[in-house]
Amino acid sequence: MSQHKSFKSTGGSIFNVRNVLKRFERVDLLKKRGEWKEGDRVVGLKKTLPDS
Repeated sequence: MSQHKSFKSTGGSIFNVRNVLKRFERVDLLKKRGEWKEGDRVVGLKKTLPDS
């Protein structure tokens, strides 16, 4: 059975740049920017773009 072309890698890089952050990554980023402090809720975080 062959593999569908959408599942095959195009070569080069194994990891792609993600544009969606996990919750703990968003909290770390907001802490670094000074927009989140201890005791704030982790549910309903503001949208954040990853640092480039």
